[in-house]
Amino acid sequence: MEITASKVNELRQKTGAGMMDCKKALVESNGDFEKAIEILRKKGAAVASKRAEKSANEGMVLTKVSDDGKSGVMVEVNCETDFVARSEDFISFANLVLQTAASNRSKNVDELLKSNANLSEKLSDVMGKVGEKIEISRLTFEETNDGVVIDYIHPGSKLGVLVMFDTLTDHHEDFAAIGKDTAMQVAAMKPLCVNRDEVPKDIIEKETDIYKELARKEGKPENILEKIAQGKLNKFYQENCLSEQIYIKDNTKTINDLLKEFNLKFKTNVKLSRFKRFHLSDEKK
Repeated sequence: MEITASKVNELRQKTGAGMMDCKKALVESNGDFEKAIEILRKKGAAVASKRAEKSANEGMVLTKVSDDGKSGVMVEVNCETDFVARSEDFISFANLVLQTAASNRSKNVDELLKSNANLSEKLSDVMGKVGEKIEISRLTFEETNDGVVIDYIHPGSKLGVLVMFDTLTDHHEDFAAIGKDTAMQVAAMKPLCVNRDEVPKDIIEKETDIYKELARKEGKPENILEKIAQGKLNKFYQENCLSEQIYIKDNTKTINDLLKEFNLKFKTNVKLSRFKRFHLSDEKK
């Protein structure tokens, strides 16, 4: 019987076991779904089946930047309780996930698991050992050809950030503090994007409608509602676009101002390119 990828994925979703474990179980059971679940239980992936409906909202976010600063990886590995999140077995597994993702330059979780069959087995092993559902929920790999990747992990390892800067070919040491402060800014202020032209159109339309309706309820004339909305929209951009946000260490400057000052001082042209932010309580996208 043909073991299709969709069937393997269905078993994985139902049990929480690794892809390779699921495929092997389906092969061994000749495609019998219930028998495959039984095989997984007997193999030590039993906890995966029992815990499939549990929520894994605790865990760790970890980052690793390459020695040359040209690439970085960030992973989120989850478990059910903070107690397990602080255990040696879980921490060891989470770091193995990080190291494997960095070594293989994996772009997402599926790619990571396909690149290393042993990782799926380790996942099943650690679930059996700690007695909780464990999952690798998110992974991002970022790189730049002519810039630098800066990372930041907030104390407690529940919040992590990668920030990418372009066109930084030298003065890396001088830029390190600004890069780290920018990453901390992302962690603290949770921007939507870097620049205002990146804000999704549907968000702009929604905010504009809200501003107009509020002004309308205040009795403002219809012919100035658009102007009022645009003014409030500018404030929205300043609060939600990283480049325009007030710098958390100096409220007289924006993040853009920091970069401009650096570029002027060192005659460079460093640009803030993009960022990624993982927080345990965030909705997974």
